[in-house]
Amino acid sequence: MKQRISILGCGWLGMPLAFELIQNGYHVNGSTTSNNKLNKLRSKGVMPFMVDISKRDVDVSNFLFSDVLIIAIPSKKINDFKHLIAQIEKSETRKVIFISSTSVYPNTNGIVTENTITKKSSLSEIEQLFKLNTIFKSTIIRFGGLFGHDRKPGNFIKVDKKIENPEGFINFVHRDDCVRIIDQVIACDTWNETLNACADTHPKRREFYKKEMKKIGRLEPIFNENSTNDYKIVSNEKLKTLLGYKFEYSNLMNY
Repeated sequence: MKQRISILGCGWLGMPLAFELIQNGYHVNGSTTSNNKLNKLRSKGVMPFMVDISKRDVDVSNFLFSDVLIIAIPSKKINDFKHLIAQIEKSETRKVIFISSTSVYPNTNGIVTENTITKKSSLSEIEQLFKLNTIFKSTIIRFGGLFGHDRKPGNFIKVDKKIENPEGFINFVHRDDCVRIIDQVIACDTWNETLNACADTHPKRREFYKKEMKKIGRLEPIFNENSTNDYKIVSNEKLKTLLGYKFEYSNLMNY
């Protein structure tokens, strides 16, 4: 029998992930909050659902009829996630992947790992809700800055805006690697783990954004040379070792 996967949030990351998992032989439920996306999901073989976790009166039991739930939504509303977790507990789902961010780490001016103490924030509190739950297993994936396809880093900077911390280092990850990493977590049955996911290289913001803005034909960026240049370098060693994973976009200055 095909393994059943539900993806909460078929957006910029969740939609291509759904299509990839379908290609890999999984049965996929996909949620959206947009009526316009329902037909697109259905046309690719995804069973579409309208799900908004801020709505308390919607029955999501059919959507949660799955072996694995992947949560890929931007919401950071703690009470909404508490309600969602209560629904997961009542469902068939017993394995959850929660997509988080390396923004939970403070700038240490050094290397951070999964053992580094996170900042107090809504996101880190939501992570804890999943980590401490004993009804289902959870794996937290902390992605670096997301880019790839139509999401071009050269467009991240607004016109006339100075780039802070030009001598600091970046932690980015390409969407194709994100999709493959999630697929690998499921394939390797890797649960109750926290994993950092970002490319192997960490160029300085100055060099990276010069390159990226040139690629899209924009003027050279303006830097705030008075910045404190605080930074963090996020280690991906645990993920690579645990999953045996090799990044497709490992060198951010070479693509």
